[in-house]
Amino acid sequence: MVFTDWPAPTSEHLSLAEPFPGDRPLRLSSGAPLAPVQVAYETFGRLNDTRDNAVFVCHALTGDSHPARHHADDAPGWWETMVGPGRPVDTRRYFVICANVVGGCAGTTGPWAPGPDGQPYAGAFPEITVADMVGVHRALLATLGIRRLRAVVGGSLGGMQALEWLLRHPRDADGFAIIAATARQSADNLAWNAVARYAIRSSAAAAAGPAREAGLREGLGTARMIAHLTYLSERSLHRKFGRAPRRTGTRTHPSSLVQGDFAVESYLEHQADKFLRRFDAQSYLQLLGAMDHFDAFAVPDRLHTLDVLPDVLLYSFTSDRLFGPEHSEGIRTELAARGLSARHERDVTSDVGHDAFLLEVPGFLAVADRFLRGVDLRSGTLRDGLVPS
Repeated sequence: MVFTDWPAPTSEHLSLAEPFPGDRPLRLSSGAPLAPVQVAYETFGRLNDTRDNAVFVCHALTGDSHPARHHADDAPGWWETMVGPGRPVDTRRYFVICANVVGGCAGTTGPWAPGPDGQPYAGAFPEITVADMVGVHRALLATLGIRRLRAVVGGSLGGMQALEWLLRHPRDADGFAIIAATARQSADNLAWNAVARYAIRSSAAAAAGPAREAGLREGLGTARMIAHLTYLSERSLHRKFGRAPRRTGTRTHPSSLVQGDFAVESYLEHQADKFLRRFDAQSYLQLLGAMDHFDAFAVPDRLHTLDVLPDVLLYSFTSDRLFGPEHSEGIRTELAARGLSARHERDVTSDVGHDAFLLEVPGFLAVADRFLRGVDLRSGTLRDGLVPS
């Protein structure tokens, strides 16, 4: 499969693999086959001689395979606070892998990719789940010759992937860090996503062909504005913007629908316009659906069968109105009922909201660093990782 013009590569260090070629399709959770499946990924650091220092980083809803710079002149990554030299996921110590999820739009097969008729799948792309994302990640690791991970780390949708990985394949890693995540969406979460989907689909409902795609993209900008209201706390929005007026000369965003009088409106318009340059509306709908249908503890219980249990870190932020501490505590309770003790740490210092996991929050980063160093010390205790299930 060939990398296409959409989307633009995120980094010169992007690599491509095809773990599911045309004659060996991926069997999705729905039962539908998908082939070929291309995976876009990046690696950082060096795999050691025993091939046991690998850390897999799972990205959030609108992330990609580029969490950090590879060098000073590289484009900034989306998780520079967590990944890199001297950071908790230290690229001098670990071999770090990050891959765009199946259904995404940053190089891994998704609605943008050519379907059986040679045209982009678009709305005909089959429904994917968080379990499908993890299955493709594991297939990628097999192609890289990695049988066990030191750790799986992810926040938000990335944390949901880490939790799914823990429950389905607990022997794959020595440790799992599940950050600002949930085991299942609350009614409030579902409602926000329902409004976002409505914004996207209603903008295209009266059109067909290219006009419909243009409508989807217009709606995607509105959906991005809606999402940002869940990523930031009310306090942080007030601190940044209050009722300040829009600055002169900022009514220039080409795809903006609002262009109102206040600075907070200008900020949301800016976020929408940036997003439209890098994301696909059909992928956004796919990934929202995967999050909404995720129910981690509906999977069969495999934890009671383990002789050695992995280390698990749950981390939450009290200002997070999307996946606050009650979500992580719910995961901790469910894991305890299955015989696995998980550590739940919560941050009370940041008032930023859900996006705090992406930012420089010293207490959070210190906990993540201690967790990974602890996993480092017990490496080699788990056996037979990354085996077919």
